[in-house]
Amino acid sequence: MNTLDKTALILTAIGGINWGLIGLFGLNLVEFIFGFEPIIVTIIYILVGIAAGYTLYAYLKK
Repeated sequence: MNTLDKTALILTAIGGINWGLIGLFGLNLVEFIFGFEPIIVTIIYILVGIAAGYTLYAYLKK
């Protein structure tokens, strides 16, 4: 597993944990931590989405 794979997996896990917190408690951890800077929140969401797509691609490629 190379660095890109590990980074994508970590970002995907962060996204999954965040969605779990939203579903269970209505707490958006990304907005809670970075809500003061909306552009950072948007960038994090984009990176998590790209990471999820890459992780799916890497999984299906094997």
